Amino acid sequence: MTTDRTAPAPDGYVQPQVDVPALTGLLDGEYAEVRDLVRTNLVTYASVLEEADELGIDAFRERVRELVVGMAATGQTGMGFPKEYGGGGDVGASIAAFETLAYGDLSVLVKVGVQFGLFGGAILHLGTERHHDAYLPRLITGELMGCFAMTETGHGSNVQALGTVARYDAATGEFVITTEGEQARKDYIGNAARHGELAVVFAQLEVGGTSEGVHAFVVPIRVDGEPAPGVDIEDDGRKMGLNGVDNGRIRFDGVRVPREALLNRFADVTPEGVYESTIDNPDRRFFTMLGTLVQGRVSVGGAGVSASKVALAVATKYALRRRQFAANPEGEEQLLLDYGLHQRRLLPLIARTYALHFAQDVVRRQLHDVFSGVEDDPQARRRLEARAAGTKALGTWHATRTIQECREACGGAGYLAVNRFAALKADSDIFTTFEGDNHVLLQLVAKGLLTDYASEFEDLDQLGMVRYVTNLAVETVIEKTSAHKLLERVRDLLPGGDEWDQEAGLLDSEYQLAMVRYREEHMLAGVARRLKSGIDRKRDAGAVFSEVQDHVIAVAHAHVERLVLEAFVEKMRTLPEGGNKVALGLLCDLFALSTIEADRAWFMEHGRLTVQRSKAITREVNDLCRKIRPLAGDLVDAWGIPAEMLRAPDLVG
Repeated sequence: MTTDRTAPAPDGYVQPQVDVPALTGLLDGEYAEVRDLVRTNLVTYASVLEEADELGIDAFRERVRELVVGMAATGQTGMGFPKEYGGGGDVGASIAAFETLAYGDLSVLVKVGVQFGLFGGAILHLGTERHHDAYLPRLITGELMGCFAMTETGHGSNVQALGTVARYDAATGEFVITTEGEQARKDYIGNAARHGELAVVFAQLEVGGTSEGVHAFVVPIRVDGEPAPGVDIEDDGRKMGLNGVDNGRIRFDGVRVPREALLNRFADVTPEGVYESTIDNPDRRFFTMLGTLVQGRVSVGGAGVSASKVALAVATKYALRRRQFAANPEGEEQLLLDYGLHQRRLLPLIARTYALHFAQDVVRRQLHDVFSGVEDDPQARRRLEARAAGTKALGTWHATRTIQECREACGGAGYLAVNRFAALKADSDIFTTFEGDNHVLLQLVAKGLLTDYASEFEDLDQLGMVRYVTNLAVETVIEKTSAHKLLERVRDLLPGGDEWDQEAGLLDSEYQLAMVRYREEHMLAGVARRLKSGIDRKRDAGAVFSEVQDHVIAVAHAHVERLVLEAFVEKMRTLPEGGNKVALGLLCDLFALSTIEADRAWFMEHGRLTVQRSKAITREVNDLCRKIRPLAGDLVDAWGIPAEMLRAPDLVG
């Protein structure tokens, strides 16, 4: 039996027709050609999905390296590098390519990220012309493989406390790189165990006995395929996933590199041993250096969203084929996606994936504008860093949750390796950790909110932030975020005066935005008050911050969800009338209301939801799921995932 897709329902609702190619074009945006190139390469090398299961670890690592070099030859991986060195000169295009590459094998993705994003990005953004000339042409082709040696066994997130030391020897004009104890060994370093010839090594710089903080150096780690003198390399061995990437540990025993090995965009050492920098404050210098590497977080956040799309495409297609239980004794068994519970499991995740896609568009555009000089002021960089951190956190947590839910929704078949979920789960799990632990990243987001990206932003460590907020800005923060002020701002937009949230229509985007904005601003004012209260009682700033960390993470999470909803609503407002706009409107409403529903306890505790309205939201979410259900296949097809990448014959047919 077929249903007329345009027949009006009893309530007057007319189901929209989705124009899949047009929706794919909308999602691909200005980088459609770039994404199509990546799709072509994914299909060309589709056999890697089987090879990941069939090859031994050494053979699979070699195969991944071979694929990365092959893709580099098409121009796919060099798009973010300057044209004069063989790149494409388009930072945004490089992110779009990386996002699309995440439809395929994630070992290939991460190998590309290590080589061109981390290693290449460090050379490009921290080095100067001498480094660019020496390394970029061969790096872009994959001829010269390298590592990004930042993380240490004893220090991951706390980069300022790294234990590797680089001492300047003025007599020879060299830096001496030394691993000071086992906690200072470089660990989990991609490309280290097999393929890396060079490493960008982050170390504490000492000049004339004075520590100048963490700086980056180009250090040879292999010569003719063997570890360089003074360099000890150990394989990290098998991991939970990503076993096509050769992660390893590196130790340095008095390794000497010339003075020119210092990546000297922000600081240098003269031949005589005089330290020079255009940024006097060491904390600001450190954060400026790390800020240039923000594209890694933007890339990983986008990759998390793409991995979610693959999982949802498989699970949705399965739910449109698989039947289970009959509605009545004489009837045919029902499709999985006709069950309300199954709709509830998958369709809000599809809506959130679309929302995160549009939020990723915003942060990618900001990255491109900042790195290409379109918007190059300190506040723009701070806003970018915070937004990238928050989007990465929500995007990668979403991937972990979505892949698990989709695996369960495919039953026992989803547990078979051939159906991709094993690789998706194992390979994407680390996304929540690398390029910054998500909880640490949300603290960076909160720091920006509490200090309003002040000029002192880079100077403030955790305790400095507490003192700044409590001593200088708390009254401003509370005034800015008071519930009264928020109600004043929305009173003209919605019916009902101070009862706006009780009277407005649930599907009014202004109502939805007002709810998430209220939550964020109320939480932010609450954090500021708690910080001030603790300091007023003469308590230690570190202890005060530790006690409110859960509140800090909550406000950052609320802030990023607000940004995600705003991105979706803004995209909706730009679309021409038609079936695609209606379909995306349903998704936008579903994302907004399911977000409010998920935190209904907070909204009810703070007087923004009555019991009756809370129940009405749940009814509306269920109704939206029913309306989206006939569109689900088209909505996942619009992501443009090559059929070869779904690799789930038992599930998708």
